[in-house]
Amino acid sequence: MRILVVCGAGASSTFVAQRVRHAAHAEGLDYSAFAGTEQSLPIDLDAADVVLVGPHLAHALERIERDAAARGTTVVLLPSDIFGDRDGTRTLALVRAATGSLGGPLPAADAAGPESPD
Repeated sequence: MRILVVCGAGASSTFVAQRVRHAAHAEGLDYSAFAGTEQSLPIDLDAADVVLVGPHLAHALERIERDAAARGTTVVLLPSDIFGDRDGTRTLALVRAATGSLGGPLPAADAAGPESPD
């Protein structure tokens, strides 16, 4: 599965992509994750099965969903506290829930607190 994480400038999406990729690999899943920006989305969508949208792009969600639907790509709006998911397991659980993959309940937010989005 190819997971695209989209944010405004690409900084926070890079952290989320790295973390979810590591969490997937730790579970033996053949998932890839890469970061993108709102501007690169039209090109990046062609290479993605799932798009995780940063919470600060909620205003663009309808447009992103429309563009993704034309390609059969699943879209997930990330919760505002997702940057506190230090090990990527909560983000991975969101992907699994959205795609119908096996997985248990969503883990609680990391107590370390959120990082700042870009």
